[in-house]
Amino acid sequence: MKITDIKQQVKRADRYSIFVDGKYAFSFSESELLASKLRIGQEFTETEVEELKDRAIIDKGYDMALNLIIRRPRSEWELRDYLKRKKYDPTVSGYVLDRLKQRGYVDDMDFARRWVENRRLLKATSKRRLMQELRQKRVADEIIHSVLEADETDEQQVLRDLIERKRTKYQDDLKLMQYLVRQGYNYADIKSTLSEINE
Repeated sequence: MKITDIKQQVKRADRYSIFVDGKYAFSFSESELLASKLRIGQEFTETEVEELKDRAIIDKGYDMALNLIIRRPRSEWELRDYLKRKKYDPTVSGYVLDRLKQRGYVDDMDFARRWVENRRLLKATSKRRLMQELRQKRVADEIIHSVLEADETDEQQVLRDLIERKRTKYQDDLKLMQYLVRQGYNYADIKSTLSEINE
């Protein structure tokens, strides 16, 4: 079996279609193509071509996962779930995640740190709410506790600022308290902070 052509794809300029005996066989990313050292005219056994196809499946899964991470960091579970939804075999997903970890693209500790930093910048989020969000991303509890312990944000000040901002929207204290509880703040803290502000 012979590689008869290697063509850059029109829709995905970073991927290349490999033709074996005149027919499309599989595609590689640019980096995988360079690493494989494939060239037109090379000959392979049927088993070797099947191995190249398996390699192409892993390469495409890696490529898709990497494009997802580029948009925003993801937890390991999010990536595993994404690959599962894309119908990738768990073994292939394992290879993809191992490669991403080796290159430093998947690290739940780093993901959790970034998540907390970004949420703190964007809005007044309670530690309890942050914990819930990270658990939804299936980040391990020990990582969540470690990251939240290291977070030096003054929770009381965040709550105070949030109350000041939401006062005009929720003029009724009961409705304001209900809103703050939904944001993950402790009832006792809400009550004492509201009392302080009202005084």
